[in-house]
Amino acid sequence: MSKTISGFSKLSKTEKIDWLTSTYFSNPEQAKYVLEQYANNDQKLQQLHDEFIENTISNYYLPFGVAPNFDINGKTYAIPMAIEESSVVAAASKAAKFWQSRGGFKATVLSTEKIGQVHFMFQGDKDRLQVFFEQIKPKLIDATKALTKNMEQRGGGILDIELRDKTEAIANYFQLHATFETLDAMGANFINSCLEQFAKTLKEEAEHYEAFSTEERQLQIIMSILSNYVPQCIVRAEVSCKVEELSDNKTIAAEDFAEKFIQAVRIAEVEPYRAVTHNKGIMNGVDAVVLATGNDFRAVEAGVHAYAARTGSYSSLSHAKVEHGVFTFWMDLPLALGTVGGLTKLHPLVKVALEMLGNPSAKELMQIVAVAGLAQNFAALRSLTTTGIQEGHMKMHLMNMLNQYEATSEEKSKLIEYFKTHVVSNASVEEAVAGLRR
Repeated sequence: MSKTISGFSKLSKTEKIDWLTSTYFSNPEQAKYVLEQYANNDQKLQQLHDEFIENTISNYYLPFGVAPNFDINGKTYAIPMAIEESSVVAAASKAAKFWQSRGGFKATVLSTEKIGQVHFMFQGDKDRLQVFFEQIKPKLIDATKALTKNMEQRGGGILDIELRDKTEAIANYFQLHATFETLDAMGANFINSCLEQFAKTLKEEAEHYEAFSTEERQLQIIMSILSNYVPQCIVRAEVSCKVEELSDNKTIAAEDFAEKFIQAVRIAEVEPYRAVTHNKGIMNGVDAVVLATGNDFRAVEAGVHAYAARTGSYSSLSHAKVEHGVFTFWMDLPLALGTVGGLTKLHPLVKVALEMLGNPSAKELMQIVAVAGLAQNFAALRSLTTTGIQEGHMKMHLMNMLNQYEATSEEKSKLIEYFKTHVVSNASVEEAVAGLRR
């Protein structure tokens, strides 16, 4: 049977499923059953999900959890998290509880500037291009008035446009580098619409600019697109306490813990191999909240990792120090988030997540997300520098392993009790299940 098909998008959902299961699965009926199990019985709700993307055949579920007891700037939150990885929610909750009695988390939005660029090729005199740009810059902004009117009424809009010479990197390459304030919207569609209008106006004005040669008038637009790198859209999250208040682990003194913790952070600051895993732990917390609140976690990931490498070497996003007997742990994070538009008004669970957080503004959500990342990082480093990461992680992973062996409720109860005092590993769980069944 051929695995190539024409007109797939025009098939009904049932026809799509029939073709896929008969073409790619050894047991089509079993595959259909799984897809049907994850479809929503509420037809209206399922239609909503179907229309989020193209060629929908079912829904892919992630656990929707909650990490309570987060004190942020004097306000207590229960933070929603959508993630599949064991121990992330538990670790965040544990860190939240730890810092709740030590002053809680502090978060500050440092800037909210977003960026978009028009990339174009120009063969001619650079000075003449600069003069041309300065003359048409007001026209570029005026041409977007219909697009920016509502945003400007709310206090946002276009902040500035610059002409940037990139010819050292690529011959004849220039760009319009524009900055925006999009308030509570992530602003992707707004920014891209403005950029495309800039490009249209730029091209039209160049074609009629008398000071340009014939060749210079043939300015070529390559593309117009926002950037997910937002180094001027930054939020800072931090915690601090006296060193003697830092450790509640009886196996290590507070001063020793502070020293080991800071050294662990320093290693991530200078060693890229460690920094990647270190920052991945931060993103465990960040992505889970970004996804739960209907934001674009891929854009956040790309921007964050670019920021981590902004000095030319990939490094830790978080930092730690002790000064005058006070331990401080902090992080600056680039986050372009929205609480209006996109899925925020459509996805029922996103609405629940945002209401759980008190229907935050974009700035408040930036603070909450950054704190979740810092909490996750603290929890991971605390485990790494004391008991080791596997003790806690593997016990949280135990339920997944028991489900793999299709343990009954009675077996789970006995094995959970057993592994309270035994090391959890794939081999030890397999042996314990087999022994119990013997």
